[in-house]
Amino acid sequence: MNRILDYIVNSIIYWSGGDLIIVAFLAGSIAAVLTFLGALPALAGKRMSDKFMDAAMGFSGGVMITASFTSLIFPALEAGPFTNVVVGFSLGAIAIFLADRFLPHEHLIKGFEGSEALRSRLKAAWLIAIAIIIHNFPEGLAIGSSMSFDIELGVITAIAIGIQDIPEGLAVALPLAGIEGKVGKALALAALSGIVEPLMALIPPLLVEQSILLLPYILSFAAGAMVYVVSHEVIPETHRHGFEGEATLGFLLGFLLMLSLDTLLG
Repeated sequence: MNRILDYIVNSIIYWSGGDLIIVAFLAGSIAAVLTFLGALPALAGKRMSDKFMDAAMGFSGGVMITASFTSLIFPALEAGPFTNVVVGFSLGAIAIFLADRFLPHEHLIKGFEGSEALRSRLKAAWLIAIAIIIHNFPEGLAIGSSMSFDIELGVITAIAIGIQDIPEGLAVALPLAGIEGKVGKALALAALSGIVEPLMALIPPLLVEQSILLLPYILSFAAGAMVYVVSHEVIPETHRHGFEGEATLGFLLGFLLMLSLDTLLG
């Protein structure tokens, strides 16, 4: 498996010419592609069972929580003092709180959140896409932040986040494809939600280029954002159909996958 990782890392470095910003974008693109691939079952136009979706989203939460520590918080503590990590972590959580509070978006189970004044101006499909974009925002930062600390760590993070993005792509596409029958639009929205990740992955290396002292703040900011998303959105979403056991199993599998990738490939 180390050979596979080395091949991926070397390929990304080769195609980027060694430019860290391009490296981060390419790594973020792994997650974007897997988000789109996750949406492809929507071509069948069939709705997945609640049990399956809860387990799949639980899996996403497990990957995100583990990545928050192994790829972000631990490196942040290596890069700077604990106080910097606390500040960055808090700011990341606050950023997602504000996005949740003011950006209109629609969760599949939890329902509408955000500005009521904007709710009537956006169609349901866009509200669902915005909800996933809010999820993907910290994931893109996580990839770029870990990449700024260590390229191999960034690739591991991108692969793990990309795997857990597969059910998120499905969550974006299925409502539009299954209910309204608009498969093309469903896939386009899934692709759009995934594009956020390589774009957000550009921000950390751009900031680190200005000052390496920003690295612990950036790493912990991404961690705070991801932990907030998991606690406030992912876990509650997976515990509303009575399939808590399946959701928890998915969470544990995601946790172990990310831990395994970090241990075996790191």
